[in-house]
Amino acid sequence: MTLALVGTPGDRRPALFAEACRSAGLPEPRLVPWTDVLRGLPLTFGAGELVRVDSPGEDAEADALLRGPGAPERVGGGARWYRTFTAALRRLSSEASASGARVLGDVEETAVMFDKRLTHARLLSADVPVPVALPEVDGYAALRSRMDEAGERRVFVKPAHGSSASGVVALQTAPGRVRAVTSASLTGGRLVNSLRVRSYETEEDVAALIDLLAPDGLHVERWLPKAALGGRVFDLRVVVTGGEPTHAVVRTSRTPMTNLHLGGARGDLEAVRRALGEDGWRRALDVCARAAACFPGSPMVGVDLLVGFGLKRFAVCEVNAFGDLLPGLTGLPGSSAEGLDTYGAQVRTLVQACTT
Repeated sequence: MTLALVGTPGDRRPALFAEACRSAGLPEPRLVPWTDVLRGLPLTFGAGELVRVDSPGEDAEADALLRGPGAPERVGGGARWYRTFTAALRRLSSEASASGARVLGDVEETAVMFDKRLTHARLLSADVPVPVALPEVDGYAALRSRMDEAGERRVFVKPAHGSSASGVVALQTAPGRVRAVTSASLTGGRLVNSLRVRSYETEEDVAALIDLLAPDGLHVERWLPKAALGGRVFDLRVVVTGGEPTHAVVRTSRTPMTNLHLGGARGDLEAVRRALGEDGWRRALDVCARAAACFPGSPMVGVDLLVGFGLKRFAVCEVNAFGDLLPGLTGLPGSSAEGLDTYGAQVRTLVQACTT
């Protein structure tokens, strides 16, 4: 078995996958830099080579090729990022196929996962529980109109092609009041990402925030109150490998955003399992498996699962094509990945698929 990996040199993702390959007795994958793919350089693959596509990561050069020149910390450019990224995926798949190689993972499914509107529609059509979405929001005025029509006072506003909570806004309204919680910093008429979650509480600021995000496309969902343990709200990231939920991490926070880089913290998985009970835990994993089944050509997905207040209701808010960067996290007890990290589990599944 020969492997190539499209990734960013020096990034943790290809390093961790290469380590998993070595541990399984496989040769280290050949690294194809994302910048080569994005520049349109000729790509050479060997017949029978298996090609893993990983995230471009936070490489400034790749980011500029994807979104255009500008400060890497800026919010926005997601629509251009999406067009460039999906075109590169399709070229990569076509050139691999022409050489007798094969990309691991369906590139069209990856394209769906990087559009929150398409992901939501696919999950909804398969009866996977998701938050109610508000349609046709192209700015602040339309957002308030759709909220009024639906009787909603609390929503999450998400850039359609965003990741890592970039530009996500938790919006609450009441007569004469508005409050937007976000990691985006409104500075001099532009938005930049911040590692500090902040609030905007004037109509002028909130309107400016939403209107700056809108040109890249918005996905707006009902804000489902999250369950809490120990005074912190939480949700789950569940990695599904080969159709089986293999890894889970609890993400906790005192703000609406649970992302670990925004001040969230890993919670106690066993405490969550006890709180849910065995039946609730099985139902949670079943929802994640059903979400992953909507992407049958993807060997791994990371499912973000909301656990509702009262611990009875679940909803999928994201499905991530590159949701496996969880260093040090080993597989769920009793799963096929017990004792393996997310990359080791994927390598084991790949080896089993190639030897059967």
